[in-house]
Amino acid sequence: MEFRLLGAVAVATQSGELPLGPAKRRSLLAALLLRPNTAVPLDQLIDALWPEGPPARARTVAQGHVSRLRALLAQGGADEWGVRLVTRGDAYVLEMPESLLDAHRFEELVRLAHDQRTPDDAAALLREALALWRGPALVGVATGGSLRVAADGLEEARISAVEHLARTYGEFGDHARAASLLHAEAVAHPMRESLAGALMRALYRSGRQSDAIDQYHRTRTLLAEELGVDPGAALREAYAEILAGGTAAAPPHPTPAAAPAPGPEPEPAAGPDLLPRPPRGFVGRDRELAAIGAATRREHAVVVITGPAGVGKTAAALHWAHTARAHHDGVLFADLRGFHDESGGDSGPETADVLREFLIALGVPARELPETPGALAAAYRTRTEARRPLVVLDNARTAAQVRPLLPAGPGSAALVTSRLRLDGLAVSELARTVDIGVLDGAASATLLAAATGAEDRLAAEPAAAARLAELCAGLPLALRVVAARINARPQWPLAALADELADEQRRLALLDVDDTGVAAALRLTLRALPADARLLFRRLAALPGPDLDRYAAAALTATPPADAATALDRLAAAHLVTERSPGRYGMHDLVRLYARGPARQETADDPAEPDAEPAGEPLVRLLDHYVRTALRAAAVAEPDDRPCCTPPPDARPDLGGPALPDRTSALGWFAAQRENLAAAAGAAFTAGHDDRAWRLVVLQWPSIVGYVRDDWMPLLEQGLSAAVRLGDPDAEARVRALYGWVLTEEGRLAQALEHLERAPALAARAGDPSSEATALVNLAVALDRTGAPGPESLAHLTRAAELAHAADDVLTELLALEHRARGLLALDDHPAVLACTERGLALPAAAEGLAPLRQILLRVSRGTALLALGRTEEARADLRRAHDDALRRGFEEGVLRAKDPLARADSQTATGR
Repeated sequence: MEFRLLGAVAVATQSGELPLGPAKRRSLLAALLLRPNTAVPLDQLIDALWPEGPPARARTVAQGHVSRLRALLAQGGADEWGVRLVTRGDAYVLEMPESLLDAHRFEELVRLAHDQRTPDDAAALLREALALWRGPALVGVATGGSLRVAADGLEEARISAVEHLARTYGEFGDHARAASLLHAEAVAHPMRESLAGALMRALYRSGRQSDAIDQYHRTRTLLAEELGVDPGAALREAYAEILAGGTAAAPPHPTPAAAPAPGPEPEPAAGPDLLPRPPRGFVGRDRELAAIGAATRREHAVVVITGPAGVGKTAAALHWAHTARAHHDGVLFADLRGFHDESGGDSGPETADVLREFLIALGVPARELPETPGALAAAYRTRTEARRPLVVLDNARTAAQVRPLLPAGPGSAALVTSRLRLDGLAVSELARTVDIGVLDGAASATLLAAATGAEDRLAAEPAAAARLAELCAGLPLALRVVAARINARPQWPLAALADELADEQRRLALLDVDDTGVAAALRLTLRALPADARLLFRRLAALPGPDLDRYAAAALTATPPADAATALDRLAAAHLVTERSPGRYGMHDLVRLYARGPARQETADDPAEPDAEPAGEPLVRLLDHYVRTALRAAAVAEPDDRPCCTPPPDARPDLGGPALPDRTSALGWFAAQRENLAAAAGAAFTAGHDDRAWRLVVLQWPSIVGYVRDDWMPLLEQGLSAAVRLGDPDAEARVRALYGWVLTEEGRLAQALEHLERAPALAARAGDPSSEATALVNLAVALDRTGAPGPESLAHLTRAAELAHAADDVLTELLALEHRARGLLALDDHPAVLACTERGLALPAAAEGLAPLRQILLRVSRGTALLALGRTEEARADLRRAHDDALRRGFEEGVLRAKDPLARADSQTATGR
């Protein structure tokens, strides 16, 4: 999958471009792609779609485009590429690997070009970057506003890259090529003086002095005619140099102090060479290798290559070291075996032993080696101070293990691979970190082909080969194990191997060969961690959703959130979890299988494990954490509404939750946790915790109401099943009332009435008048949608208002009265409207929240009724008050409802009627 902004806005998949549809949808996608992995408020998206000003239903239309875009991405296999369009409060986030975006790749290639040692390398990267452009940026989107500004910025970056490429051509003397490149851009941007000056110099240096002078005069004339200005100093200086016959030398390409000067590839210098052979079947990793190269072009360079077990850190380090060895006077290598199986007696070499090996390789006779570790380290520093060695330290476990082995020479470089981040090296040695992630689908398929050598067999079953690569989740170690299984079973169809690997209960066992494989690597990684991290990892088996924060981790482990945060950070440092967004952690698919599967039982006798507790207890604590936090979030989001439930009677102790200071943060929590809450409700239902399952559904009502058409049906159906199985009429009434309301809003009225006609009686059986009132209001609304308001719906609303009044539930009473007034207005029963609205407007309402908004709508109905009765001045006063109050509160529905009757009242006042 590839997202394109550099040309027509598009999403390319293996089966072709997705049919994005109208310009507004392309504009919305472009606005999200310009800020990937960042929450973009809906208001900003609306501004991007309608730069000239939004229409009345802009929010609804924009949300419709979001829903359609989400469906299109799913159709294109977005999940396989780690792409998700998620809702966070009143904003949307396009979560994605930024490498899938052509604009990001362009930026990265240009940045890497600046870091290259030779003009040839820089030119190759710049050509690759410019090849990503397929026309002007953001074609097919809104032509003004923020998207136009963004398109101009992208075009500016492209022209700068063209100018950089032209300078690079000039550095190795290809001035004619530079002139040809610049000429096309100068024609397109005739008043850009930097382009004109660069073209003049390129023309002059390629022997075309008259053309260079002519370019200056054309530019000067155009500037005078179009802008009324003279050429700037830089352009005049270029012109003067050409007239004087000067060389006007191009600025030199920047060369880092520690990098060799550009020129022919140097011959390998004499020195030790302890490197193992290059890795076989190495594929991809161009970006990571370039990052390693950039990080080593510093004095005393130390680069930590980190990533999860089996991702190919050693392969990347060795591959890069073999390509760079000619730039160093010797290569030293040591496998520190920081994550080997200590049970076999192989706990890794002592630092002193590695120093002895290095000193002997550097020419120190064995008989002259110092005895003590301190003296060995001093001798090593002395031997490397005047040299430029490359030192590769593989499989390191701690920063302390590495420090004595770092070379002392300013031109030296050290590569350190580790499953841990080794942040201590960043602090003490200013080490740069290069993360090695999993392979994408194309690279996975390439590695599988290289490791098997069976290209014909893979080509004969492309779907099965792709499925095998997918089941390995981009982990090179898993792909190599699968390749070994393919080669060991030449008669097996690949589809059969894929079916075997698809069994989650056996997958990790199949990805181990002779105690080498994914589970073995994960076991050794886990063994190296402190007890708190090991405990949390085991408890992650109970995690139903895609990620967690420190509060969820605290619930799983029954520890304070601060301690849980420390354990999470340790797991992240070991790449057993990944911090996908600030404070939120997820797991690689194979790591998740390991956490949940029988392999983790190998560490079940860990002394760090506390006293045994029931197997499902961590899950129950997590469910109760989500219930409590959702209750708080709902109370903050709608402070004047009553809680829709209470915690279960046997709820586990509250260990703390996130701060939710205002409505925005509360709705943001619901949006960020949507997948986790849905997964938690599903896990609760599967485990028989129906009392938690239905609560986790109805507690999401603020988010459901705000994004009603956002595919809530599976969640609501599951909540209803839990309530029915539980036999709790209160639970069933609340779920059916919410379910029916959502179906009503989606226009599925027959299905809505199936639920809403049963909900009031269930609430009455439960003895909750507020719940019964809410169910009656929802039923009345659904009945009204089937036709004109009738006696049945009005009776339901009258009963709802009475029940709410008896329960002192002001908000629900206002809701019932507001709908009743609207129904009476449709029947032209204006005196009854006045009685209804007077009752509602007399109710005590909070200054903020939903109550004053419902009173605004009551006042609009009252003003409309007064207008119909000929009481124009009273009507005008009520409608003006409602309109201005709605405008002050940002209540869009109130403004729109008041607008037309207020205009009629103003017109009647002006004409004296």
